[in-house]
Amino acid sequence: MEGEKPHIVLFPFMSQSHIIPFLALASKFTQKGYQITFINTPLNIKKLKSSSSSSSRNPLIHFLEIPFNTTEHNLPPDAEITDSLPYNLALKLLQASPSLEPNFRFILSHLVNLKIGFFKKPPNCVVSDFFFGWSAKVTHEFGIFHSIFVGAGGFGLACYYSMWINLPHKNVNNLEFILPDFQEAGKFHVTQLSPSLAIADGTDDYSVFQMKNLPLWENSDGVLVNTVEEFDNIGLMYFRRKLCIPIWAIGPILHQENVNPRKEPGVSLVKCKEWLDNKDENSVLYICFGSQNTISASQMMQLAKGLDGVEVNFIWVIRAPLGFDVNADFKPEEWLPEGFIERNQEQRGLVVVDWAPQVEILAHESIGSFLSNCGWNSVLESLINGVPLIGWPMAADQFFNAKFLVEEIGVCVEMARGTTFDVSYGDVIEKIELVMGSESEKGKRLRGKACEVKEMIKDANRDEDDYKGSSIRAMDEFFNLMMKERIGSQ
Repeated sequence: MEGEKPHIVLFPFMSQSHIIPFLALASKFTQKGYQITFINTPLNIKKLKSSSSSSSRNPLIHFLEIPFNTTEHNLPPDAEITDSLPYNLALKLLQASPSLEPNFRFILSHLVNLKIGFFKKPPNCVVSDFFFGWSAKVTHEFGIFHSIFVGAGGFGLACYYSMWINLPHKNVNNLEFILPDFQEAGKFHVTQLSPSLAIADGTDDYSVFQMKNLPLWENSDGVLVNTVEEFDNIGLMYFRRKLCIPIWAIGPILHQENVNPRKEPGVSLVKCKEWLDNKDENSVLYICFGSQNTISASQMMQLAKGLDGVEVNFIWVIRAPLGFDVNADFKPEEWLPEGFIERNQEQRGLVVVDWAPQVEILAHESIGSFLSNCGWNSVLESLINGVPLIGWPMAADQFFNAKFLVEEIGVCVEMARGTTFDVSYGDVIEKIELVMGSESEKGKRLRGKACEVKEMIKDANRDEDDYKGSSIRAMDEFFNLMMKERIGSQ
C-alpha cells in the first residue's frame, strides 16, 4: 500500500539551479520506493506541475505549495525564482526566504497530523536546501530527522563555506591568500572570487545572510552531497571535522530532462544526433555556460574569432550577452563576426540558441571537450562520460570547481574567469588546441584522467549482490539512520 511507504519532504530554494537537483533527488528516492512531498512557493509549484518532465507525472511525488507573498518583501508579484531576476532582486528573494519559517512549521504540523498532504503517513525525514539552515530546528520540533542536500561538489562547497565564514581575502594585502580552516585547498587568487564574495566585508547584505545561515548547518542530522567520495574526498573531510555530523557523498544525482517550460530546445535531439554522428571521435567541442550565466559581448566576439581560428568542430549553445534585454529578440548573428554562422553552420559548427540536449550531447563519442562555466551539474555530466573540460567560471562555487578540476584531479584547463576577464581570440585558440589538438600531450593526459574519473563514478554507483559502490553505501547509510533516529511515534 502507498500509505505504508516511507515519506520524505523535499524543500529546495527558489532557483532552477537548486530545484533541478532536488527533482533528481526526488526521482532517486522514488526508485527506492519512497513517497515524496515536494514543497516550494506557489508559482514554482504551478510551473513544475505544468512541465512535461517525468517528475510531474510520478505518482510517488506530490507537489505542495508553501504560501509566499513577494510584495511583503518589496519584490514584484511574480518574483518567486531567482532565474528571471536581476542580482539585487535575487538577493532580496534570498533575504526573504527565512520568512517561510512560520508557514513551513504550519505545513509540517499538518503533514504530521495527516491534515494535509497526499500520502497517509507522517514524514520520516525532511531534506532541505543549504540556504534554509533554519529548517533543521523547525523539523526537530516535530521529532523528524533532518538532512541538508547540496547539489554542489565537496571541494567547491567547502571553499564556499570557508570563504563566507572567514572572509580571508579581507585580512590580507596580497592578491593571493589561503583559507585558515581549509589550508589543504592551497592558494586562492582574488580573481577566483564571485562578484558577491569579492565585495563582501561582513556587513553587506549577502555576508549578513551567510553569517546567520551557514552556522545553522550544525543543527542538521547530516548532509547529502552530490559528489563521489573517491575523487572529492578533500572537501568532504573538511565538513566531517567542521560540522561533526554525517556527510554522505551520494552522487552523481542528475536530472536528465528540460524541466523549464519556458525553455524550448534550440535544436532537436534528432538533428543534434545526426550532426554528431557525422563527426569523428573526440573531434567536437561543446560550448555552454549554463542556464543562468552568459559572457559579455566583447568576450562573445573573441570566442567566435577563436573558433574561426582552430580546426575543431563545435556545438555552441549561445545566449544573449551580458546586459542584453532578456525580453528582446536575440539574434546571434548581430553579436558575432560577420558571416560566422554562414561559414560554420551545419558543417563545422552548430550554433544553437538558448538550450540543447546537453546530457545526450556529452554522451556522444564525437565530443572531445566541454567549454563550461564549471557549474557542478555540468561538471558531473561531463565526467560521467570521460569528457575533459575547458573552464570559464563566472559565479558562486564555479571558480572553486575550476580550481579543483585543474589542480586536484587534472581534467581541466582554465580559459578565462568571469565576465570582465580580458580574453583574446589568441587565448581561445591556445586553450582549445591544448586540450583538443591531435599532437597535444596535455590533451592526452586530460582525456586519460577524465576516463579514470568516469570509471570511479561508475564504480561508486555499482549496486550488485556482492558489491556496493561508495555512493550506494552512502545512500543506504542515510536511509538507515533516517529510519532509526526519527524521534516519536509513527
